[in-house]
Amino acid sequence: MNSSYAVPAVALVVLATILVGAFGLRISRTTSDFYVASRTVGPRLNAAAISGEYLSAASFLGIAGLLLVQGPDMLWYPVGYTAGYLVLLLFVAAPLRRSGAYTLPDFAEARLSSQAVRRLAGAFVVGTGWLYLLPQLQGAGLTLTVLTGAPDSLGGLIVAVVVVAIVAAGGMRSITFVQAFQYWLKLTALLVPALFLILAWQSDGAPRRAFDEPATFREQSVVRVDDTLKLKLDRPLPVTVSGTIDGRDHEEDKLELPAGTHRIEAGTSLTFAKGAQVPERDRSSGGGLSPSQAESRGERPLYATYGLILATFLGTMGLPHVVVRFYTSPHGVAARRTTVAVLGLIGAFYLLPPVYGALGRLYAPELTLTGDADAAALLLPDRMIGGLGGDLLGALVAGGAFAAFLSTASGLTMAVAGVLTQDVLPTRGVRHFRLGTVIAMAVPLAASVLVGGLPVADAVGLAFAVSASSFCPLLVLGIWWRRLTPPGAAAGMLVGGGSALLAVAATMAGYPGSGAAHALLAWPALWSVPLGFLTMILVSLATPGRVPPGTAAILARFHLPEELRAEAKA
Repeated sequence: MNSSYAVPAVALVVLATILVGAFGLRISRTTSDFYVASRTVGPRLNAAAISGEYLSAASFLGIAGLLLVQGPDMLWYPVGYTAGYLVLLLFVAAPLRRSGAYTLPDFAEARLSSQAVRRLAGAFVVGTGWLYLLPQLQGAGLTLTVLTGAPDSLGGLIVAVVVVAIVAAGGMRSITFVQAFQYWLKLTALLVPALFLILAWQSDGAPRRAFDEPATFREQSVVRVDDTLKLKLDRPLPVTVSGTIDGRDHEEDKLELPAGTHRIEAGTSLTFAKGAQVPERDRSSGGGLSPSQAESRGERPLYATYGLILATFLGTMGLPHVVVRFYTSPHGVAARRTTVAVLGLIGAFYLLPPVYGALGRLYAPELTLTGDADAAALLLPDRMIGGLGGDLLGALVAGGAFAAFLSTASGLTMAVAGVLTQDVLPTRGVRHFRLGTVIAMAVPLAASVLVGGLPVADAVGLAFAVSASSFCPLLVLGIWWRRLTPPGAAAGMLVGGGSALLAVAATMAGYPGSGAAHALLAWPALWSVPLGFLTMILVSLATPGRVPPGTAAILARFHLPEELRAEAKA
């Protein structure tokens, strides 16, 4: 890709983000403006803002990469991400707005009158937010590396600096305008190139079905392996090798690799002839998913699919940066209308990443070997169109990708900083919120530099599993079940969310090696979500005397429309 166009496009996106954020700062007058935009954001603006922050690196780059490597099974990601808002609409949106809370810990305290539950909810908000921020920063690093060859850490650093400046300066009022602007930018950045790519594909004589036939190289291709991997061949493969295969050094040697598994060392270059079948990367070496998740999906595809569905369907309602936006709605009806609009906006967007994944399988199949599948959307305009047109379309995609990182990171930083300010820092207020903003970004930024991450959609899926196992039981039972007690809520979050968090840690560390335990930890939602609900219910039933006084009045506030409550007071 020609960085002489892409880099200015990214710079323009960053500049536009700062200018839109500055506009929000000019009309941000009060503390309420800073935290929840004075609860005056209408459904259309709020829906665009929610969609802007929700459509993250996983949506913009990760889904295309996973579809390229793993095939149509990965379509469950966009389906689950969208359907999660249907669950949110039915069970949570309006009651959560009527609770009057600013954050999830505020909701926990208002419902259960317990500082301990509040602090525990705050810890999970911070943990989930940091887990979700990590792939945004890594995705930004990948994008800038593909564009310019810059170090992986530079893109994440740019995102961190811009986000901290916007959030600390203008708070919720600023990022509302920023995220709404960035939704439409992201939609344009995928839609316009996709139309040109489809036209190029139609006129190119390429295969009509990307996944019915094994992927092949459409021209002679040189693939450089930057990280050691294993190739699994079901038949002999002719290839020219410069580097080390199976412990033997080669220098432009023409080989015919026999069927079986072969170890390719880092730094090796493989030259494939036109029409050669793309070899399959051994699942134990990843290939678009973490080693743990790729292995378990291959061994237990049905279990992995159901685990993914449950995590994405139920995890949306507990994501801190999503939930906090519903507090900005004027009333419960507006919160419901916002959710309906969000379903339409993100549903339209999610039609596009699968297009890039399918075309990537035809025109950039070597990405399955190099481990750079997340870069498919960035590389396709140059591969398929080329010339000035390809450079300009690639620059548009790059700008949209950076908008994705900025918008999601803004919402997450706002949510985490709010909890840090309310529950961790010694005093509250706008000044200390700004300190919380710096802390909220500093930890994941350091982690993105020190720790090699999972592919972005994969890492975000793990964050969904933690959210579904901790906050989904708290919100659903807290809103709809009057017998919930503080000990029950705390135990459910600890057991459900804690077990999912441990599973995530084990997965990211690559343990255990294989087998049933491998699959259980790689896709934890299928057991951790029921475990969280069951623990919350059983402990609450065992402590009936701990039901907070005034629970009936609190639930009435959650479920009665604001107009009826006003009439009752009158």
